[in-house]
Amino acid sequence: MNIKKNIPNTITCGNLFCGCLAVVCAFNGNLLWSAYLVGIAGILDFLDGFIARLLNVHSEIGKQLDSLADKVTFGLVPGVVMFIFLSNAAAIYAGSSGSNMVAVSYLPLFAFFITIFSAIRLAKFNIDTRQTNSFIGVPTPANALLICSFPLIQFFQPTIGNFSLIPILENVWFLLGLTILMSYLLVAELPLFALKFKNFGWADNKIRYSFLIASILMILLFQFIAIPFIIFLYVILSVINSVFISNNSVNKLNN
Repeated sequence: MNIKKNIPNTITCGNLFCGCLAVVCAFNGNLLWSAYLVGIAGILDFLDGFIARLLNVHSEIGKQLDSLADKVTFGLVPGVVMFIFLSNAAAIYAGSSGSNMVAVSYLPLFAFFITIFSAIRLAKFNIDTRQTNSFIGVPTPANALLICSFPLIQFFQPTIGNFSLIPILENVWFLLGLTILMSYLLVAELPLFALKFKNFGWADNKIRYSFLIASILMILLFQFIAIPFIIFLYVILSVINSVFISNNSVNKLNN
């Protein structure tokens, strides 16, 4: 029985191990493998909850372990990846504009807002009873996948047709703005649907199936470039879904 109870926790530890390896890879200059490891960790993060529900084994230690693992893999790692991107972009900006490199060198530190706000978001999740079947604020795995898609785009798909994406990924102000935006969205009072299926019927899961079908099509058509758009599609669909549910609730009350 103890072995059965600890299967999800073992998977969660695999998530944490991937996060540790991703940090090592990032500081050794291998951002590509950092991105791969975050992707693997994302799968493990989905599986630990899925297996726990399948085996009907839930524990408080499992919940806390999952949160602690996510703080590393989906909080620290994207902060480190963004720090490296911002460091490179700041150096390019200082060299091209003649700005004071000492002043510009502080800008990459803003990357760790992602880590800080990820920790706040995960702490809120643990005590927020509203987030049992949905989310309030962008989930940390979604934010981590968005940021860690940049090395994949940079390495495999630096252009769309004749348009180069490299100047965008090397623009210090774009990266800084995205850092602030995503840090805010992590803790924003923004209702987002979760990819948790109580059943597999269309009626109860229209938004989930629509999102998954759209995501698969975007990945097939655009590969890694699709990842940031999928994350923002997730936010947009969630807002639309939230407005639709609110309107339905108001209509039922009026009737």
